[in-house]
Amino acid sequence: MAQVKIEDGIIKVSELDIQDPKAAKILAEYPENRWTEVTRRAIKIGLGYLQGGAQD
Repeated sequence: MAQVKIEDGIIKVSELDIQDPKAAKILAEYPENRWTEVTRRAIKIGLGYLQGGAQD
């Protein structure tokens, strides 16, 4: 299971596994040296999309 911590406004995620062949295929289209940045941006966009949903 992944560990998620928030320290000084920074989200830190370790040991995160995402089982999603469609997402893996999309990520594989990018050079491997960009995977970290692409994943960081995707998580940031996804969390922004979820904003306000915690009360639902």
